[in-house]
Amino acid sequence: MKKAFNLFDFSQKVNYRTEILAGLTVAMTMIPESLSFAIVAGFPPLMGLYAAFIAGLITAVFGGRPGMISGGAGATVIVLIALMNSNGLEYVLAAVALAGVLQILVGIFKLGKFIRLVPQPVMFGFVNGLAVIIFISQLDQFKAVVNGKNTWLSGTPLFIMAGLVALTIGIVVLLPKITNAVPASLVAILVVFALVFFFGIETKIVRDIASVSGGFPPFHIPNIPINLETLQIIFPYALIMASVGLTEGLLTLNLVDEITETKGNGNRECIAQGSSNILNGFFFGMGGCPMIAQTLVNLSAGSRARLSGIVAALTILMIILFGAPIIEQLPMAALVGVMIMVAIGTFEWASFRIINKMPKHDIFVGVLVALITIVLHNLALAVLIGVIISALVFAWESAKRIRAKKYIDEKGVKHYEIYGPLFFASTTAFSEKFDVSNDPNEVIIDFKESKITDMSAIDAVNKITERYAKVNKTVHLRHLSADCRTLLKNADTVIDVNILEDPSYKVVID
Repeated sequence: MKKAFNLFDFSQKVNYRTEILAGLTVAMTMIPESLSFAIVAGFPPLMGLYAAFIAGLITAVFGGRPGMISGGAGATVIVLIALMNSNGLEYVLAAVALAGVLQILVGIFKLGKFIRLVPQPVMFGFVNGLAVIIFISQLDQFKAVVNGKNTWLSGTPLFIMAGLVALTIGIVVLLPKITNAVPASLVAILVVFALVFFFGIETKIVRDIASVSGGFPPFHIPNIPINLETLQIIFPYALIMASVGLTEGLLTLNLVDEITETKGNGNRECIAQGSSNILNGFFFGMGGCPMIAQTLVNLSAGSRARLSGIVAALTILMIILFGAPIIEQLPMAALVGVMIMVAIGTFEWASFRIINKMPKHDIFVGVLVALITIVLHNLALAVLIGVIISALVFAWESAKRIRAKKYIDEKGVKHYEIYGPLFFASTTAFSEKFDVSNDPNEVIIDFKESKITDMSAIDAVNKITERYAKVNKTVHLRHLSADCRTLLKNADTVIDVNILEDPSYKVVID
């Protein structure tokens, strides 16, 4: 059994140099993204950095997954844009805090385990769609505002931007073949920064997005009326934000589990994420959740412990307080190059190798989830639709497995030995197995290899016994498991038949 992670992972060997360098790299990639999300949503730019600091620190220390990075993510911010436009910033902060409360409740009641219901094809589609989104989002950095319009770069500015991005990618790809002493992403950022700074190259920098200087996140109670009407306004947004954040967070946790071959704690992550969003709501943060791109940057830099996340969060705070003049000079090309490599690393290229071995419905689900993720940028909706379709396909395939072995014994009794699960999708096929008009006066339906699982199954059994009763024939139900008998009893069914029990029969425990 795998050992649980303690608070600071002192039980594990931590490479402090790797963790610190990884944390610095993560901080560099989080700053422009957090600022961009805040600006897109119409929030003050610093709200994005406050969210990166608060969410990053709280989840790094208390979260259920070492190595995972949280911050002001676009998936949750997008949910709040409509509320910002209709009711303003104070309601947004209240919704963020309420979303945190809902996430804590999910963790307390241990509902995080339901992420296990996400099938592998859905994971493939989710990850591949996310990789495409990360890549496409970097293309916006190849635009500039000219005469009030956002237009594509051309001529010399385009060649400089493309050349610096290519240099960044080249360093990220080639440096690990020489040494792994320092994260290749951090080296690439520093090299490109030095070239631009010392040679005076004109190119887009962080300051062109927004200022990153400010003070410590101020405590602020949202200035809203405390009444039922306010709750009706903010609750739908809080619920969607909580759901999106937990979905993305738990999927990220699963992804990190696979990469590191260790086991995280989903319920603990839910509580930590909720706590960070409550603090965001009271300290001018825009809220957030685990960020897959930054998490992959962290893992690719060699981090496997909590320290890198703590370093990243504290670095962002130090930059807000003291380091803004330097960080604002970072070339966007360097950050774009790092994120493009993250997109390439995120994509599940293995899905192409096994696509010809996958069932057609799994291919369909994977492609559909990827398309929804790319087109709608709604990760939670994409996963939900994928899970629903997968569940319906499973139900359909399971329904086709219901069958019956029929024979008449020496006493003239007709036996129906049922095989396969009896549930809502298989009831029609079950009913078609019986020849009521031509069967003898006594019939035994044997459920030794089957199981009644829901109300539709009970109704199907009830209807078949009624059909036999109308022609004065007797039906016996044999080998019903204890839970099946309980289900029949609790349903207050009108089935009036003999249930034959075999004392030597043992029901297989699920």
